[in-house]
Amino acid sequence: MTSHAPKFLKDHTPPEFLIDQADLVFDIQKNSTWVVSSLKLRRNTLFTGKKSPLVLHMGDYEIQSVTADGIPLQTHEYNADGRHFQLTDTKDHVSLDIGVVLYPKKNTRLEGLYKSNHIFCTQCEAEGFRQITPFLDRPDIMTTYSCTIIADKKECPVLLSNGNLVDSGDLEGNRHYVRWEDPFKKPSYLFALVAGDLCNIQDKFITGSGKKVTLKIFAKQNNVEKCRHAMACLKQAMQWDQDRFNLRYDLDTYQIVAIDDFNAGAMENKGLNIFNAKYVLADPKSATDEDFMNIQKVIGHEYFHNWTGNRVTLKNWFQLSLKEGLTVFRDQEFSSDLNSRSVERIANVKKLRMFQFPEDSGPMAHPVRPDSYIKMDNFYTMTVYEKGAELIRMIHQLLGETTFQEGMTLYFKRFDGMAVTIEDFLSVMAQASQSDLTQFKLWYTQSGTPMVAMDRSYDPDTQKLTLTFTQQTLPDRNQDIKLPLHIPVQFALIDAAGNEATLQEHPSLLQ
Repeated sequence: MTSHAPKFLKDHTPPEFLIDQADLVFDIQKNSTWVVSSLKLRRNTLFTGKKSPLVLHMGDYEIQSVTADGIPLQTHEYNADGRHFQLTDTKDHVSLDIGVVLYPKKNTRLEGLYKSNHIFCTQCEAEGFRQITPFLDRPDIMTTYSCTIIADKKECPVLLSNGNLVDSGDLEGNRHYVRWEDPFKKPSYLFALVAGDLCNIQDKFITGSGKKVTLKIFAKQNNVEKCRHAMACLKQAMQWDQDRFNLRYDLDTYQIVAIDDFNAGAMENKGLNIFNAKYVLADPKSATDEDFMNIQKVIGHEYFHNWTGNRVTLKNWFQLSLKEGLTVFRDQEFSSDLNSRSVERIANVKKLRMFQFPEDSGPMAHPVRPDSYIKMDNFYTMTVYEKGAELIRMIHQLLGETTFQEGMTLYFKRFDGMAVTIEDFLSVMAQASQSDLTQFKLWYTQSGTPMVAMDRSYDPDTQKLTLTFTQQTLPDRNQDIKLPLHIPVQFALIDAAGNEATLQEHPSLLQ
């Protein structure tokens, strides 16, 4: 049984090497898949002058070949133990070609590249890319990718990856190939590949700048007509992100694949979202209103990640809520603007109270940004997602819509194409609002749900109403002493006739 040593936020250090370019070739055979990765690496300028070896993450596979700067290496010139690949003699710049053989049909861990029901599919978040090829599999390694896929035309007529399709053609033996190039840097967890016999529906979307984007949703033939609602939701999400956040889509094609056996709910891989089919398919004859609403929300959520998570991503996995909490807030606002805001808010608060509050008061309690983890997959929690979204909502409430949008604009302008932290996000919000959010940061580092009590007293002689708020957060295994949190409070006063009292109508309220 594999043991996992704890990882601590305090121990995070910058990478010693960077990968500027990754060119991948997948040759899909009947029982195996050959993968060749061509990497252009360089030593991080922060470590100039050091002679430390190059160490890459790797999975449980055998390496077939290694070439460094065009020179084939013998097995004694590198080390590979199934967890790490190490090249001892490493220059500051090196071109590395590594060939491996994968067995997707035998991949029952469903990380990296696997095959299920005749469909080849990848899942790389959080640390699945290392199961495909040796790599610096961490979110702060921002790399541009190309991907060439070769396969049998009958078994895999559809070959998909991230980015724009730049080449395709036929090969001998009834085989064919495609080449995809993604011009935007991304971390390895956003890489995606899908190959198999799928059908699709198509549409288009024209951005505010006049860019024409081809939209495709893929599914099995018997399900493809059930994708119409998802396509409508995608176009709604693209329009809403333009109108509300002034964010436009950046590639020529946006693709969604609905797979029955996808092991997650949905994944925001750059330009190629992979969904469990239940979040895409809707038969108008049998789907419920809840089905339609869930599809709208999840389609929107994964699309909104294109900017909050993909174009601006995470410096390390401790910052997970920076993309998930922020994007949950955005999908909640999307649903609120398109439907009933009050109904959406009630549903979100109900979900928070039913699932996140118990998590925050039980043995699984942890901060929105944890100090440590043993296995990253365990931190995809209600606290990171739903409580994280509430923290963004409080910032929005403190700043107001106009100032919040100014902060978001500054966030994308300053950090586009970069891997950042929660402090980076708070810094631009503080700058946009000219406010101090130091106390607010405690929400990210302190676990538990504060209990807020209000005492109300009214003096009829002076017509003065006094509201006194107190808060208490119980100690837990994370902190013995809980510090006071910055909590925005919004309230209204109702007069004797049942109407909301305003300062203009009741000037005594100013006293």
